[in-house]
Amino acid sequence: MTDQSSNQMWGGRFAAGPDAIMEAINASIGFDQRMAAQDIVGSRAHAAMLAATGVISDSDAQAIREGLLTVLSEIQSGSFQFSTALEDIHMNVEARLKEVIGEPAGRLHTGRSRNDQVATDFKLWVRDQFDAAETGLLALIRALLTQAEAGADWVMPGFTHLQTAQPVTWGHHMMAYVEMFGRDLSRVRDARARMNESPLGAAALAGTSFPIDRQMTAEALGFDRPAANSLDAVSDRDFALEFLSTASICAVHLSRFAEELVIWSSAQFRFVTLSDRFSTGSSIMPQKKNPDAAELIRAKVGRIYGANTALMMVMKGLPLAYSKDMQEDKEQVFDAADNWMLALAAMEGMVKDMTANRDSLAAAAGSGFSTATDLADWLVRVLGLPFRDAHHVTGSLVAMAEAKGCDLPDLTLEDMQSVHADITDDVYSVLTVENSVNSRQSFGGTAPDQVRAQIKRWKALV
Repeated sequence: MTDQSSNQMWGGRFAAGPDAIMEAINASIGFDQRMAAQDIVGSRAHAAMLAATGVISDSDAQAIREGLLTVLSEIQSGSFQFSTALEDIHMNVEARLKEVIGEPAGRLHTGRSRNDQVATDFKLWVRDQFDAAETGLLALIRALLTQAEAGADWVMPGFTHLQTAQPVTWGHHMMAYVEMFGRDLSRVRDARARMNESPLGAAALAGTSFPIDRQMTAEALGFDRPAANSLDAVSDRDFALEFLSTASICAVHLSRFAEELVIWSSAQFRFVTLSDRFSTGSSIMPQKKNPDAAELIRAKVGRIYGANTALMMVMKGLPLAYSKDMQEDKEQVFDAADNWMLALAAMEGMVKDMTANRDSLAAAAGSGFSTATDLADWLVRVLGLPFRDAHHVTGSLVAMAEAKGCDLPDLTLEDMQSVHADITDDVYSVLTVENSVNSRQSFGGTAPDQVRAQIKRWKALV
């Protein structure tokens, strides 16, 4: 297939084709060729409908449908020659179809426009990416559930402000990310359901006078229904914006988890050991094992969120219906989708391969006066102190332990009674990290029984 010196789609309106600059700024084939499969499946459904409604003959529809499969085969094999002069994937496919089957190819575009064609192709492509994201999120959630189940009762420090706060369990911490990624999964499913309306047949903006059957093409392409307003159908890019916003929120979750893995795998923490498959060495420091995969995941949020912002800016001032600005919608989505899927796969791989270091987790769980809240709760529950008074007593005992260079369980009963005379040796029953986590039996708490209940619930869901 050779480049044409003038754009045949414009017919006789222009005496000469656009110059090199106009051709370069106008063409999208350099990136929208990624939608070739969606373009061809949409065109095959359109041709079948045109024949079923009597708009074109059965023989022409058959030739078109078979010819499109030939074109798809050429694209998939790498033998197809894309032409910048033909602007986009739609015109490249149609021009090659004419070379393959001749005159019937000219009937394919009856009853549609490039406006509804590109909206349909793009929706089909984004829908496929939502499906891929769902698959990736389910795999990641299952990997987290495996980690949570293995360490449902392993104690570790819980943090606020990255300071030791209260003991939690490894399983509880893993389940926190299950909840996060579960919300991402819910957003993916919601957005996919909302976008599943077919633009095909809306034509340029006003519909068509041909007796087409939009319900037929919608069903053939797996849409729930045709879009109800032709103006909105060709100008809507909410589905792309929802894809990017969903990806952005998920990327934030991935980045937060990646940050923890970077910290946890450091020599100062040693909470986890990442596998060699997701780590690299240093070019000059032989002892180093760098968490590069986690760091790169952490960085992906910038690209994904940037794509979201960019498309928002493209769409913010556009009147109905179609404007050429909307050609700038795809590169952002393509790049974000690539990076989102890669980040999901890499995080799943790291979670599946990583080893939680139980001894290091347990040693850290008891440091930093992590059971101070348990002490305060005991003072309220057993001695009947108002919580603010219990908070003050506990603070005094923490200060005493700091001065002595020990932790709360190491204080003697005499030490404690010097701050509050009514404290008894029963207080020591709440000062171990194991007793602390076991006591957190409120729904959603860190007690191992609660953690296992949440694991069971999630395993039934995914």
